[in-house]
This record gives sequence, structure tokens and C-alpha cells, in this order.
Amino acid sequence: MQNIEFIIDHNLKEMTEHRTDALSVACYETTIVQHVHGHIPLHWHDELQFVAVLQGKALFHINDQKIAVPKGDGIFINSGMMHMAEDHGVSENCIYLCLNLSPHVIMPSDLYMKYVHPYVTATNLPFLYIERTNVWGEKFLDTIARIRGEFVDQVPFYEVNVASAVLDMWKMLIMNGYSLEHDPSEMSRNKRMKDMLQWIHLNYADPIRLEDIARMGQLSRSETCRYFKQILRTTPMQYVIEYRIQRSIELLQLSERSITEIAYEVGFNSTSYYINQFRKTMNATPLQFKRELSQQRNP
Repeated sequence: MQNIEFIIDHNLKEMTEHRTDALSVACYETTIVQHVHGHIPLHWHDELQFVAVLQGKALFHINDQKIAVPKGDGIFINSGMMHMAEDHGVSENCIYLCLNLSPHVIMPSDLYMKYVHPYVTATNLPFLYIERTNVWGEKFLDTIARIRGEFVDQVPFYEVNVASAVLDMWKMLIMNGYSLEHDPSEMSRNKRMKDMLQWIHLNYADPIRLEDIARMGQLSRSETCRYFKQILRTTPMQYVIEYRIQRSIELLQLSERSITEIAYEVGFNSTSYYINQFRKTMNATPLQFKRELSQQRNP
């Protein structure tokens, strides 16, 4: 049973505070299958994210693309990009180092607009795959590991070492990147998608129709379905079901309410349908999930 929580708000924005006491930077090790859903759920955050895979293979979903990242390689995920990750291995669980940082900590404000802002806002840079076989890629990925070591050891002036390493990483990335684009239509598409998801997350407990979701995105029914299929690889109504399941998991962990009460509270109008959908998603019934969680807490 996975028991690591991953908290996001109604707009899919991750609520985790990615910082230490001294820096708006966090570097930690993640084992994907240890999260409560068995994967890292769809979310976004203002911070930039740099990943170095240590074991196994991760499959990242970023906007409408899937990117498999094996042991040794890594990926950069830009600010504000919707993404999720799942284990893509067959023999060993995927473990990766994750470095999250605010774009504003990379360099002084008088250099930010020239060397950071254009990359953070570029519409053709949702992510960048980083291969260890490239000379700069190897240095880049090794720097993530070095930053992790700085946080673990915390020798005197480690904060300065981290700040210096972050600046070196960013310089490598922009020197080995490509021409940037700023497409207003792509920005609009991302905003429409976030608006529709936010509405679902605020109204999931009520009856929801496809027409309601389409209206929030100012789209037709068919265009709404196309957006969800391209970006999330699912239908709007299937996404509603999966989100209700996610919210029910929180209640199963924190509440003594019955399965029926939880089913209706998250928007299902049938207990049997809720149990069936939960089993499809979690490979267990809600009651089995709840019992296993209780056994973990009271061995």
C-alpha cells in the first residue's frame, strides 16, 4: 500500500512548498510507486523542475506528450506545465532525484528578464529531455546529484554552493537549447484547459454534464473532448470519475464514514458503481483499501 500524500488544489496546482529555510529550492528523492495513487498525479506548479532518474524508468505525461526517461537520463519540466509521472519499469521500481526551484532564484533580477523569463514563458519549451550521452547532459545531471548532496551534508556555506550550481545548470540549459517561440494560441489553449479542470475540481460532488465543462472552456462539446483527449489522454467524463476516485481516497484515509457515505459525498449516485470504478483504478475495493491502510497504521 502506498501512503505518501501528494496535495494539489482545485486548479491542479501542487501545494507542496518547494524550499528550504534559506532557499526557494528543494531537492529530494522520489519512488513513484510509494505515492498513494501508485503514480504522481496530474498537477502543475510555478517552479521549474529538473529530474535525474536513478533507477528503473519513468513515463512522464507533459501536456499532450508522453516521454519515457530511463535510468541515467533526465528531464527539465518548465514552469506552469501540467504533468504527471508513472512507473514504466518491469523489473525495478523507478526512483529519481527531483530538483524544484523558483525561476526567480536563478540569477539577479537585472538579468532575469534577459536570461530566464524568455525561457519560462516560451510556448515551444514545455520540457527538455536530457541525455547523459551528451557532454553537457552528463554535467547537468551530475549537478543535480551534487545539489542533493549539498542538502544532505549541509557543510558550511552549502547554500552558496547550491546557488552556484543552479546558475551553472541554467547556463548549460540555455546554451544548449534552441530558438524560443511565444505562441498566443498555445497560451490560450493551456488556460482553457486549466479553467475547465478548475471548474471540475470545484464542482465534482455535484452532477456534471459535458455541456457544463465545455461552457467553462468556451468550447463546443466536440472541441472539449478533443482537448481532453490530446492533453490528458482521456475523455472529460472519465476524468470526472477519476478525480472523484482521488477525492474519495482522501476520505478513506481521514474519515470513519461508510463506503456509501463517501461514494455520495464525492459525486457518485450509486455505491456499486463507485466500488466498480474504484476497483478499476486502484486494483482493490474501497473497503480493501481502507482495511490495508488501517493495518499499516496499526501493525
